[in-house]
Amino acid sequence: MASCGGGGGDCRLSCHRTDEEESTPRLALASAEEGTRENLGSFSIGDRGLCSKCGLEKPVWNSLCLNCFRSSLYGKFKLAVTSNAMISPADKVLVAFSGGSASRVALQFIHEMQCKLLKNWDASKSQGLAVFGVGVTLIDESIFSMSPSIDMAKAFEEISKIVSELTPRKELHIAPIESICSENFDSGRRRLSDLLDSISDPTGKEDFIHCLRMLLLQKIALDNKYTKLLLGSCTSKMARLIISSTVKGQGYSLPADLQYVDSRWQVPIVLPLRDCLAHELSMICHFDGLKTVPLFNQPSVGINGLVSSFIARLQDENPSRERTIVRTADKLKPFSFNKFTEDGYYDSLPAVARSKFQTLNHMESDSEILCPICRSPLSSSDWKNVLGLQANHHAKAETFVSQCCQSCRFQILPKERGSLEHFYSFLPSSMTDMTTEKTGASRRWLREQIEEFLISGDENGT
Repeated sequence: MASCGGGGGDCRLSCHRTDEEESTPRLALASAEEGTRENLGSFSIGDRGLCSKCGLEKPVWNSLCLNCFRSSLYGKFKLAVTSNAMISPADKVLVAFSGGSASRVALQFIHEMQCKLLKNWDASKSQGLAVFGVGVTLIDESIFSMSPSIDMAKAFEEISKIVSELTPRKELHIAPIESICSENFDSGRRRLSDLLDSISDPTGKEDFIHCLRMLLLQKIALDNKYTKLLLGSCTSKMARLIISSTVKGQGYSLPADLQYVDSRWQVPIVLPLRDCLAHELSMICHFDGLKTVPLFNQPSVGINGLVSSFIARLQDENPSRERTIVRTADKLKPFSFNKFTEDGYYDSLPAVARSKFQTLNHMESDSEILCPICRSPLSSSDWKNVLGLQANHHAKAETFVSQCCQSCRFQILPKERGSLEHFYSFLPSSMTDMTTEKTGASRRWLREQIEEFLISGDENGT
């Protein structure tokens, strides 16, 4: 078996071919150099309808053959993981599985990475570093689905089969989305229904469901002692997020959701597929026979629906538009929580990876004030309102509103006081508890604002 270099050489695509396949093209090229170029004419390998990378097979996608195309996607995935130090040997990674092509590829690639590391670990004499664990979770949103319950049960069986066929074994966690409101099934459904009925804006309702989904993923990860949460967010999804966030007035917090790493959550979120297009992921599922399960594929509504249609039309006209949008937004400055802290993590990394590791001070990581609903960081002007209401000892519901970002206030929160208090009473405790956790953060924020005016001990003569 021969290789073009894989992870150890300049090429990151890990194209492989047999020794017989390796020798055949070399002999053909040698004879061509000796005088048989007339048989090839003036055409290059690409012109003869072969893969532009290996020159052996017919291309299936963007002038790449199937092996090179797949290696290209896996190379992007692995590069994102290693260059951003996403996963350490001691980690336990939870993959959020939705049944779509992006999450299916994310599960397959992290499984392959785990298998390769286990193989190397078994072959190693020292066996100094362990191999990270992998689990899978699925949020049951059948409460919003129009499909018959029997179809949903069949879909869950198919997903269970997909996960069970992966070796080493991976635990599957399935939780209904209403469980974030209450552990009791009937109570949870009732509370969730009351919350959604209080939101009149279609865009706000869809965004709020997304917030609940993220809270539940965090709960599952914490309850089962996972240390990282892996999402299948890709370039296409990032492009839609960029445009929709800009339209909703979330420009200040936009950089927070675009990075490879998001550690503002108790269980940090990683996005190793951020550089892959949705269509590429769909194609690799088709070529590799990776089964996907169409769950809860309801079209987006409101602003999100309009943006999705707009981006799809742009992509049809120019396939590079989505990447261009994401590259442009990458110029925005990320937040402090878009890095990992080094405590308990840095020492376990191989020496070659430490140079790529981003360190972070604990005080810096806690300095951002986050919206209790969407976890967007608040700007300075937003936080001034919070300090004023806290000083005047307003009601809990009003204090909660003051700590929300402008977008959530406008699209999600009810405007009438009675409706607002009703809405607040049904919110998950993980949201309302955030308003009581900001006292220390507010003190740090105030100190940052007045730091240049403070007199140090030496200047005061004390």
